[in-house]
Amino acid sequence: MILVTGATGNVGRHVVGELLCANAKVRALTRDPATARLPSDAEVARTDELPLDGITSIFLNPAVFWNGVDDLLSRAAGHGVRRVVLLSSSAALAPDPSSELAARHLDIERAIEDSGMEWTFARPGEFASNALAWRDAIRAGDAVREPYAAARTEPIHERDVAAVAAKALLTDHLVGARPVLSGPESITRPEMVRLIGEAAGLPARFEEITPEEARKELLARPYMREGLVDDLLRLRAGAVGVPSAPSPEVERITGRPARTFAEWAADHADDFR
Repeated sequence: MILVTGATGNVGRHVVGELLCANAKVRALTRDPATARLPSDAEVARTDELPLDGITSIFLNPAVFWNGVDDLLSRAAGHGVRRVVLLSSSAALAPDPSSELAARHLDIERAIEDSGMEWTFARPGEFASNALAWRDAIRAGDAVREPYAAARTEPIHERDVAAVAAKALLTDHLVGARPVLSGPESITRPEMVRLIGEAAGLPARFEEITPEEARKELLARPYMREGLVDDLLRLRAGAVGVPSAPSPEVERITGRPARTFAEWAADHADDFR
């Protein structure tokens, strides 16, 4: 049986779906099983109970265990868990010593390597689903306010991350691999807003603001910390005027092209209406 942590998250929910489609047995962890709305074929359990009996592999979302994974890994090894597939980050590829995001993911990666279990570290870059933070503004007809309008990134659809994770859980092809994952195209924030507007049938618009204004607005959001906000702004600034190279790994691993941002916008059009 495969344990999926963060099973109601943007990626975890699709990991559950991918595994069930492959006829795998799944135990899905969530804080509140009563409101999880997960498929009936999945066994649903509470995250704080962490039931590991019968588990052979784990999909690990570090956001669920951000304060430490040592207890989880120790218990997993004791229960005979063979493999851990980590939702890591491309920030770990060339870590900045001052980056909280890179340091934390690298710490978790090293802990998993030291556990003696098989592992795969999926390292996606920017998630297309980060654009869901713009829902209220677009619904209200307000401008999406972001800094660094010229910055280009390769946002990845959460379904593509889940498909790669499922391959790592179900086959041996990715054991010991650290695939860097991205969408198939380089795109700016104004272009993303335009595509969302077209998909949702709304007059979405973009307004560039200063990094200082953005920092203040980001820190006002729940769960945002200074270190993380500084990391995000630093990454965005570094993407201005830098040629991008989308990763081919999604297609190589899954056998089909990664989904474009336009496809993501179409899939999520109702979220913005």
